Amino acid sequence: MELKIIKTKKEYLLALQRFEEIFSAKNGTKESDEADVLSLLIRDYEEKNFVIAVPNPLEAIKYRMEQQGLSNRDLAEILGYKSRVSDLFQKTRKLNLTMIRKLNKKLNIPLETLVKEY
Repeated sequence: MELKIIKTKKEYLLALQRFEEIFSAKNGTKESDEADVLSLLIRDYEEKNFVIAVPNPLEAIKYRMEQQGLSNRDLAEILGYKSRVSDLFQKTRKLNLTMIRKLNKKLNIPLETLVKEY
């Protein structure tokens, strides 16, 4: 396969197919080197064409709670206020800096997500 920047969906699908064929190539072989370069080209195409939107802060909090099996009560313990959880989810209160820091530290939600408008 000729290695070049992937510009079309057809080229992308062909690159994926070739990558699958040579994925398990022995280190140091031509196929292994080709797989390394193909992976970079594929990643570059995917980053440009398959952009995943960052969730809003409330969606991210709910998702992380679900992942970790946390209840609203658990979240209230993290934030320090029971009423704040209800207020947040009802959108009558916005996240403040202290809450953002706690959620980032305790739930490992990226700061970029937590500071996004919602």
